[in-house]
Amino acid sequence: MSKTSNTHPIAPNFRIGTGYDVHRLVEGRDLVLGGVKIPFEKGTLGHSDGDALTHAIADAILGALALGDIGQHFPDTDPEYEGVYSIDLLKHVASLIKKNGFMVSNVDATLILQRPKVMEFLPEMREKLAEALEVSPDQVSVKATTTEGMGMTGNGDAVAAQAVCLLSTF
Repeated sequence: MSKTSNTHPIAPNFRIGTGYDVHRLVEGRDLVLGGVKIPFEKGTLGHSDGDALTHAIADAILGALALGDIGQHFPDTDPEYEGVYSIDLLKHVASLIKKNGFMVSNVDATLILQRPKVMEFLPEMREKLAEALEVSPDQVSVKATTTEGMGMTGNGDAVAAQAVCLLSTF
């Protein structure tokens, strides 16, 4: 059986990746989502700034590139990444996209949390994420949903995010 390749010089090469992240909500920390600081009495616990949305997007991209996950690239055991602004991590991931000959076609992400309501912050999140990825904001979708009071996100213990991305060669 012969292997086929999707590297024809005229046909684009596509890669799809998914990402998921969850962080506990605790007092005494900032709530940063999509690079935006959200006013709230709790923030995300994490080695970095705990930005679950940005982490999910980074994992989706790394998955599409078959380069592992965010923990392999930015281990929580490395003091260099303690408290780091996750948008800076995403900028590094974006450099890997180019290095591997791809570009972002689109990113679609969903925040999962009961509180706070984040609708008013979504446009700014899209802007910051698009800037980090060096794409237009219309290539980045960010939505938010609740779990109707159920589970860790519904009872206010955590914020979760999931993302999917499509990378292409042109």
